[in-house]
Amino acid sequence: MWKKFSPRTSLSWTSLSWSSLSRSAFSWSALSWPDFFDDTLPRFAFSEASEQDRASEFAADNAVVALVGLTFEAKIAAGPGVLAICRGGGPQTAELIQLAVRAGCRSIISFGVAGGLAPDLVPGDCVVASAIIDQAAARATDPLWSRNLLEAIPNARHGPIIGVNHVVSDPASKQKLHAVTGAIAVDMESHLVTRLAALYGLAFAAVRVVVDPAHRPVPSAAVLAMGPGGSADLAAMLYDVLERPSQLVALMRLAADIYAARAALIRLRRAVGPCFGWR
Repeated sequence: MWKKFSPRTSLSWTSLSWSSLSRSAFSWSALSWPDFFDDTLPRFAFSEASEQDRASEFAADNAVVALVGLTFEAKIAAGPGVLAICRGGGPQTAELIQLAVRAGCRSIISFGVAGGLAPDLVPGDCVVASAIIDQAAARATDPLWSRNLLEAIPNARHGPIIGVNHVVSDPASKQKLHAVTGAIAVDMESHLVTRLAALYGLAFAAVRVVVDPAHRPVPSAAVLAMGPGGSADLAAMLYDVLERPSQLVALMRLAADIYAARAALIRLRRAVGPCFGWR
């Protein structure tokens, strides 16, 4: 069993390797909102590497592509056997995925936080996808890989995850999405994973941690704070708070939920080990 999370829980990053991301084509100069909770997070600088060098690196160290939506998720996902890529990174995202596939990568996983759709899910709960829903279509995840994840993660829920192109922020929309699709969680990357898997012939899986439960709305400032490429648009968030100060209480509650979800992601990442349990 995992230890119950508390603000005093020691979070060690020594078990994660950042070599693959530190030499990748991403700049980590912009921080996501949850990064402000932990001053010990490493900062990455942009560095150039030739395509040949990066292809060699992926072939040696990166058996799995992890597609995430936020920079703090990428920092947690990165490690031996994993190439973490942020959605919305522009042409570099497609370039890195193609590079990994050419180097022999045969699997991709959707990783990070999600919105809860099932009414009993609470912040910090882990969900391993049985299938990923993309619009009206549902594709089953790799059964052996999903089983490995379920065995590694204590008390993980197994059920469908739906991927969407926009934030589902209000409880009414969450309830409708759950009722119509049967999905128990929602994110903005998993449907892209199924499309990439179909395009390149990859095995795929998804593991997510709930941050906002089904009954709780996401404040507008938090939605506006989601900048391109996984970064945080703090200016937009602060401006919206000044315009609508009544959402401050909801924002503080969301911050606590993000902190709990982030701690659960770290524990999850350690539990699944190198290559996210990919065989």
